[in-house]
Amino acid sequence: MKRLLGLMILVSSFTMNAQSNDALIAHYQAYYKQMKQQGDIQGIINAMTHLNVLSPSEARKDTLAYIYMDQGMNNQAINTIGYEMKVDDSDIAIQVKALALKALKQPKLAIPFFEQMFKREPNPLVAYELAELNIQLQNATEAEKHINYGLVNSKADMKKAFFESQSPYEVPLKAAFMYLNAINTFSKDKKANIDAAVDILDATLKEAPNFKMIQVTKNELLRQKQILQAQAEQSKN
Repeated sequence: MKRLLGLMILVSSFTMNAQSNDALIAHYQAYYKQMKQQGDIQGIINAMTHLNVLSPSEARKDTLAYIYMDQGMNNQAINTIGYEMKVDDSDIAIQVKALALKALKQPKLAIPFFEQMFKREPNPLVAYELAELNIQLQNATEAEKHINYGLVNSKADMKKAFFESQSPYEVPLKAAFMYLNAINTFSKDKKANIDAAVDILDATLKEAPNFKMIQVTKNELLRQKQILQAQAEQSKN
């Protein structure tokens, strides 16, 4: 009799907990809907976090990480979904890991996820990210591969935004790849390739006259050329 009574209490406890859990899920689903309607990002994050605790879901976790990333909270995004490569990662998870790790200045960790993005859907915008990251790591051969892909496959309507000045601006994506080509050419031999890099920058400026970074970079390369020439003259004397 005591065993039967104990079993009945245990079953009753499970039922009450299940009902309580269902009620909480319903509450936070309604809360999420309301926060979404109000455009309250922090409220949406709170609701999704509670829902993920009460009823874990990979899709919801990926979405939560994407929201963190979209708000510039890249550490929180990575802490939500991790930075390990998983065979069953969704497209959203791959994108979040790639962009968040890049923003956190972790190019070595970011590259495999951009490569996975490119493998799933090859396109010039992802190739640009791969070229830029490989230049940062001085992987000139890998960078050149992605630059060549971008130069061939960039369409006229594709743009690349730049934010280094107070007024953000856009240039044709092909021009952005030409700029990377100049940087990569220079990085291969920082003494012998200055003129070749400057020639590419001049051609890029014809493609995109509003490309502000071109003149800044060109001036720096010419300054380095003058330093090298001065050093060569001193060594003669």
